[in-house]
Amino acid sequence: MHYSTKRAREIERTSPFDDQRPGTNGLRRKTAVFEGKKNYLQNYIQSVLSSIDLRDRQGCTMVVGSDGRYFSRAATEITVQMAAANGIGRLVIGHNGLLSTPAVSCIIRKIKAIGGIILTASHNPGGPGGDFGVKFNVANGGPSPDTVMEKIAQVSRTLEEYAICPDLRIDLARLGRHDFDLENKFKPFRVEIVDSVELYLNLLRTIFDFNAIKSLLTGPEQLKIRIDAMNGVMGLYVRRIMCDELGAPANAAVNCVPMEDFGGRPPEPNLTYAAPLVDAMKGGDIGFGAAFDADGDRYMILGENGFFVNPSDSLAVMAANLSCIPYFRQLGLKGFARSMATSTALDRVAKALKVALYETPTGWRFFGNLMDSGRCSLCGEESFGTSSDHIREKDGLWSVLVWLSMMAARKQGVDEIVKDHWAKLGRNYFCRFDYEGVDPRAAFYLMKDLEGVITDKAFPSQKFAVGNTVYSVERADNFEYVDPVDGTVVRNQGLRIVFTDASRLVFRLSGSGGGAGATVRIYAESLERDPERQNRETQAVLGPLIAIALKISDIHERTGRRSPTVIT
Repeated sequence: MHYSTKRAREIERTSPFDDQRPGTNGLRRKTAVFEGKKNYLQNYIQSVLSSIDLRDRQGCTMVVGSDGRYFSRAATEITVQMAAANGIGRLVIGHNGLLSTPAVSCIIRKIKAIGGIILTASHNPGGPGGDFGVKFNVANGGPSPDTVMEKIAQVSRTLEEYAICPDLRIDLARLGRHDFDLENKFKPFRVEIVDSVELYLNLLRTIFDFNAIKSLLTGPEQLKIRIDAMNGVMGLYVRRIMCDELGAPANAAVNCVPMEDFGGRPPEPNLTYAAPLVDAMKGGDIGFGAAFDADGDRYMILGENGFFVNPSDSLAVMAANLSCIPYFRQLGLKGFARSMATSTALDRVAKALKVALYETPTGWRFFGNLMDSGRCSLCGEESFGTSSDHIREKDGLWSVLVWLSMMAARKQGVDEIVKDHWAKLGRNYFCRFDYEGVDPRAAFYLMKDLEGVITDKAFPSQKFAVGNTVYSVERADNFEYVDPVDGTVVRNQGLRIVFTDASRLVFRLSGSGGGAGATVRIYAESLERDPERQNRETQAVLGPLIAIALKISDIHERTGRRSPTVIT
């Protein structure tokens, strides 16, 4: 389709904002900030576009998608108008503006785009009172590295104008090609509205044995499953891939209509917010359950009777069973990577399989270099994100298909697979305490003072007695990462204490919140090798470690809290 009417390009004056440095996952703020502060979105989109060198930007291709949350449509329109005015030659956008984050990564790589803009705040709440966000993924399909984030931040601090074609309108519901003539020095501008699922589905077909999964879901001993899309973008993918392609019955897919407010609950796949799924699984008739966040990069796995698979365990169990997947049988295993805060369960799998293990800071961008250089096949974080080198993002649906492939190959249920893994390699009891909305100044000094305590020369010889258990410190530090590919050094990535029995405590300030205040996270981990002691309550096992964490950080006294906001 061709539009010959010329669209005017305008330069609008603006003033910079001092809070537009992207965090771990792009820029997230309250929706009211994006919607209500004049030019807030425009400034950030201009900062992203200006971070791309003009010579690279002119005539290039970019991908745009959203998780469908409130304000996405208006933000997509502004993004299209500004891309046109900034010399982008072609935009590829998901049908109705919708694309999961893994699908955006897949499309960027497939069509060799310069990058992609994803309008999402991931698992944060939607609606007018919720959060909104903008992520910029680069040419490898992964999140912006630190150098790009710094460039965006620098532009945002001095921005005085932005370019836009305000009369340019696009029908996001109309699949196909739309060409526009612009009144500027740039070439014609093209927008392609594409099927949101197709390219991503084609990629998955090359990775998995779809026939084996289909037999599991439709055969005589059919596995009953329930997949909760939490009213985010994943509804499109669950229906098309799990039901239409792999044969799961339509009633196995729940909350699959994308909603601007995600049905009034945070689209976060954990035991708290996916409680209806947990309750449905407790009946015992359903053998496999999964839930996804709003943009489809995070997931949760449940087995029969609501058996919960800790994300760190999920990563380790997948790693130990990748031979079930044709993709890995063909390509072999290059190495594994995990974020520092993720449990060390993966390390023991790497050791058993004799492959390299990389420990990185939190943030998916750190895995990109490892994968691009051929060092890493599988990576993951404790925050419900796992993926492989098929793309450069977390991938929830890919993770679910790995689990179904394991179940098909091993002919075992979720709990049997996990318990077998623990019996062979030990169980890492693991939990995370989040203190959200903490006064940033209090959080900063808490971490600073705690660093002083744990880096004192006398600290490694300390012993902590809690009840009958004595924990001896082996080492403690502020985690520092040296990228094995390019030698980049990243400091101050979290405080960690490792005990002589392989237990660990980790303290981090999170960089991905959308609301006011800081989030302090405490992670506790304890290894249990004895199969007779692997079925205890996580909180009971970790109680002594958590008591040590509370004592040495003095977090309740210093933040005025009596307990964490969330425990996972």
